[in-house]
Amino acid sequence: MKTSIINTFANLDQFGKNLTRFGIVVVFLWIGGLKFFTYEADGIVPFVANSPFMSFFYEHPDDYKTHMNKEGELIASNHQWHTDNNTYGFSYGLGAFLVAMAVLVALYKVAPLPSLVASSLIAVMTLGTLSFLVTTPEAWVPNLGDAQWGFPYLSGRGRLVVKDLVILGGAIVTMSETARYYLNRKNQAAKTDHLLRNS
Repeated sequence: MKTSIINTFANLDQFGKNLTRFGIVVVFLWIGGLKFFTYEADGIVPFVANSPFMSFFYEHPDDYKTHMNKEGELIASNHQWHTDNNTYGFSYGLGAFLVAMAVLVALYKVAPLPSLVASSLIAVMTLGTLSFLVTTPEAWVPNLGDAQWGFPYLSGRGRLVVKDLVILGGAIVTMSETARYYLNRKNQAAKTDHLLRNS
């Protein structure tokens, strides 16, 4: 491979950082927005209901298995149970939080400290999401007769969760970059102030 091509690859780090930030903003805006819709709120119930850190948000976390709707399905009695369970209230709050985090991550040059906090919260939240691999039985293929079940056979929900390892790395990148931007701006302001005082 030509050295010029390798040099091009070697200089893609800032583009990668920008793309990482853009990706986090898009994902959190999109997924956060979807949390205001019934099917998405229903879909996260097994994660929340089984989590020792989140199940208290629900009124009846132990009863969810008999009230699940498939994506695109609307069974009135199940919908009413989810309403009574606070499924939708929790999902709306989570959606608003995710959208707010996305906006703050995007505005790191305007509000670096709030953006830094947002990246930090995303990293912590992602660790919480990864804990679902331990707490949520639905994260693994169930024992329904096939030889491949349980660990390490991730179900659809499990595959969705394990991808948060990438988001965790991205949040650390945006957190570091935002902190560096804040410090550089602060140092530049201090130098300007020093020059003005001594001019």
